[in-house]
Amino acid sequence: MTAPHIAHAIWQTLRISVPTIWQGLRGSLTPEDCDRRLAQWSRAIVERASIQLEVQGAEHATADESFVLMSNHQSLYDVPVIYRALDRRIRMVAKKELFSVPLWGRAMHRAGFIALDRQSRERSRETLLASASILQTGTSIWIAPEGTRSKDGKLGPFRKGGFHLALQSGCRILPISILGTSAVLPAKSAHITDGCEVKVVVHPPIDPQRFGEERKDELIADVRSAIASALPAG
Repeated sequence: MTAPHIAHAIWQTLRISVPTIWQGLRGSLTPEDCDRRLAQWSRAIVERASIQLEVQGAEHATADESFVLMSNHQSLYDVPVIYRALDRRIRMVAKKELFSVPLWGRAMHRAGFIALDRQSRERSRETLLASASILQTGTSIWIAPEGTRSKDGKLGPFRKGGFHLALQSGCRILPISILGTSAVLPAKSAHITDGCEVKVVVHPPIDPQRFGEERKDELIADVRSAIASALPAG
């Protein structure tokens, strides 16, 4: 089933990328345009794979607040699943290599996604801190603190960049657990399985201001514990 899914994903990506780039060049692109296209894209991708999506704790993602969203990362399908699970304006932190993908990368840039240089910890931190102002415009920023997809489903070590962002912006962190996307498309695999059950668990927000810079390690531990609480043990 992989080839039809890939062809469908490419087509859906082109459908939203071309008008986004065109409007960006004309200066007429709005956040609402991007939100609508991301919603269309994510819905099409999730429905094509016949994913049975369950969302728990959506009430924690209050509509009138911007969050730093943090989740585990198992699969490329985490991206459309998060957009389907949370009905809000979200922009993603992604590795800078994705911004080199023809059309899609330029559209991501135009839409306000954040390019992260994983090869330089200092540049990554500077980029994240510079993006703090986005949170003040009603946009939530989603980052996977593991930095990469887990190959075995276990929660990997957390990087600190997203926590610097939360502390500087004053926005609360919304921990999110994603279960089941690795069954749809495992990390480093090209085989897509239809009809999988996927669950997204949204946990109560954590206020970084209760910790401050001096207790950042405790903040990281609390967020990690929240995400891990809904994942399989081990």
